[in-house]
Amino acid sequence: MPHPMKIQHLDKAQFLTHIANYETSPNEWKYLGDKPAIIDFYASWCGPCRMLSPILEELALEYADRLTIYKVDTEKELELAAAFGIRSIPTLLFCPMAGSPQMTQGAMGIEDLRRIINEVLFNAE
Repeated sequence: MPHPMKIQHLDKAQFLTHIANYETSPNEWKYLGDKPAIIDFYASWCGPCRMLSPILEELALEYADRLTIYKVDTEKELELAAAFGIRSIPTLLFCPMAGSPQMTQGAMGIEDLRRIINEVLFNAE
């Protein structure tokens, strides 16, 4: 049975139209999404990325109506990874509806991710 909320893969063009157009507004973050998002910068060869993947899938189901989770393959999207200064993976970019995005590096457990989601994306609802 397919997942009702599948994690979406983003390329640079999709990022510019769905998340933020950092080319037209390089000094100002303007989030374009219709709900908060988490963007997972990963690579297929990365062990911690593979450990994080099923956790993100579980969160995508748990928060299906409240947030969107995207993945960016840093091997294919070198320019996008460079634009965000991605030096280590996995790196997660948490994009609230208003305010600045927050970035974390390294794999985390589901409880830590839920805490960040509530604090950063939902302002501790």
